[in-house]
Amino acid sequence: MSSALDRLKNLTHKISSYEMARKENMLLLKEIFTELGIDKKVESFEKLFDFKAINLSGASLTSEHLGEIKEGKYLQILAISYDKTASVKSKNISLAYFGRVENVESTLKDRVVEFIIRYRFEKSFMTLEHYHTMMEPFRKKIG
Repeated sequence: MSSALDRLKNLTHKISSYEMARKENMLLLKEIFTELGIDKKVESFEKLFDFKAINLSGASLTSEHLGEIKEGKYLQILAISYDKTASVKSKNISLAYFGRVENVESTLKDRVVEFIIRYRFEKSFMTLEHYHTMMEPFRKKIG
């Protein structure tokens, strides 16, 4: 019994820590959204999540090389929109352009990388919620 209770406590702690991290992430993401001037390209912070994805050129987003610059490239935040009714389904949109990555201050480059990671963190929660909702009809069949 104690083992089941311990597992429940651990799970509850993990869920609450994820929710706290998510709330903090959203506050910081919104701050960086304005700081980087993305608010001038996207009409509202909430609309940011209408994009299928947001990518980065000019710096690495892999965990092993996070933030490492790619010589000769341009630091740019690119959003991918998707319109299933259009003849060209996906479209890249530049949300922010900072010039040659070698010439960008390290602190700015780091904020750009942070923005992308924070966006993806929140987007992953939204995706999880979406698929959780989509599973609803299947839960009824089982239970």
